[in-house]
Amino acid sequence: MDKFNQLVQFVQGLETDFHKFYEKGQAAAGTRVRKGLSELRKLCQEVRKDVQDVKAQRKADKQG
Repeated sequence: MDKFNQLVQFVQGLETDFHKFYEKGQAAAGTRVRKGLSELRKLCQEVRKDVQDVKAQRKADKQG
């Protein structure tokens, strides 16, 4: 669950810049949003790899 909490906190951290960009029209906030989404993508890839590794380990443990 640590990975999930990390994802949630990361997305919540982007909330202010989303608000500044979409509602206040601050271009610099848009740049931060794009950078944050790129970082989020990397974090998601790490979680995907971790899930796949855990699944493979469980399958190996089950088989013997």
